This record gives sequence, C-alpha cells and structure tokens, in this order.
Amino acid sequence: MRKIGILGGLGPESTLDYYRTIIGAFNHQHRKLAYPEIIVYSANLNAFMQMVTNKDWPALIKWLLEKIRFLHNGGADFVAMASNTPHIVFEEVSAKAPLPLLSIVEATCSRAQTMGLKKIGLLGTSLTMEADFYKKPFILEGIKVVVPTVEEQQLIHHRLFSEIELGIIKDSTRDELLAIIKRMKEQQQIDSVILGCTELPLLLTEDMGRIPFLNTSAIHCESIIKYCINDFQAGPGLLTS
Repeated sequence: MRKIGILGGLGPESTLDYYRTIIGAFNHQHRKLAYPEIIVYSANLNAFMQMVTNKDWPALIKWLLEKIRFLHNGGADFVAMASNTPHIVFEEVSAKAPLPLLSIVEATCSRAQTMGLKKIGLLGTSLTMEADFYKKPFILEGIKVVVPTVEEQQLIHHRLFSEIELGIIKDSTRDELLAIIKRMKEQQQIDSVILGCTELPLLLTEDMGRIPFLNTSAIHCESIIKYCINDFQAGPGLLTS
C-alpha cells in the first residue's frame, strides 16, 4: 500500500475526522488488508488564516509546499490537504510539489456527476464561497454552483471559526444552517449542497435538510483510501504530480 500523507490542522477537528474515517474503512471494508501508514502534519491554523485573510497567495503556496516537503521527507507517497480552502492554490502547489496531490474539489465534482446533479449550493468559508476554484470544474461539467447571500456567508464563516473549528457544536447553529439551505432550495432551486468546509459534516449529516449533502471530507477520504490500496481511477485533475 502507498503511505498516506495528510496536511491537516486546517482545522484540527476535521483532521481527526479524516484519520477516523480512513482507519474505520480498514476496520470494515478492507479488513483483509493491514492498516495503512499515515503521516499527519498538523499545520498552524492561525498562520494559514492570516495569509488567507491577506490574500497573500505566493506566501500561502510557499507555506503549503514546505509542509508537503516535510511529508515527502517523512516517507509519504502522496498527499491530501484535509481542507477545502487551501485548494484555492491547488494548481500552483501541485505543479511544484515533490509528490502527487489528491484534490478534494475534483473528487467532489466527480461525485456530483455520478449523482446526476445540476444545481448545487455551496457552503464553506467566506473565501471558498467567494472564489471560483470550486465553481470552475463544476461549470466545465455543466453543473451550476450557487452560494448563499452575503449576510448568510458572513454568518456561516463566523460560526465556523468561532464555534465549529473549535469543536463547539450547537443545535442553534445547526438550525441556522438548515434554514439557509431551506431558503436556497426554495428560492434558488438547488438540488443538493456541497459541505465545502471539512468541519461542516461535524454539524450537518446526510439525513438533514431533505436534500443530498456532498460531504467533501468523506468523499476525499474515499479517494485517499482507493489511492492508498492502488484501486484509484483518476479523472482529470483528481491526481496531480
């Protein structure tokens, strides 16, 4: 099996979820196989967010590459960034990385195609909702991506970094997010929702909202597991080295 490298800490709670999900898969679906070797680099979330807030993309690219090189030197055969937001510079980072990277965005797009989705709502950090790095691959496949109102985006971002990223899970916040999803379904006719922050599945599960949720961290983990056990069929952009 290939050794897994995870660039985590962005934030810590979702990194734990990645580890549990991967190990859980080997406890159940792949019990005949040995446990995979996993190398985790838990990066500094505050340093990351400062670069994101300042939109200092050259510094962010350099910073991410430093972490990926540590994983490479530690023996990882490939790397997955366990967060959606850093994928804003995925192309630039993957072009310079010393080993293959698995894209959470392309994996999610492939899942949306498989499900036959046509108009998807996107929830995540402010940057993920504002930028086009999520929208581009979906548009190329004829799938429209829509986002909440500016006020709703601000609310989601605030709840992520004041609560969910810190492991604080509130029913009241879940109700707020479900209300946003309900409005988007009724007014914007979305047929599904991308949980475009790897912490959102800690609060929202697939049986909520009466609409399909694309759990990006779970989808990403499936790609990681398949590539680890050499059972990975890469589509365009899914794997870059």
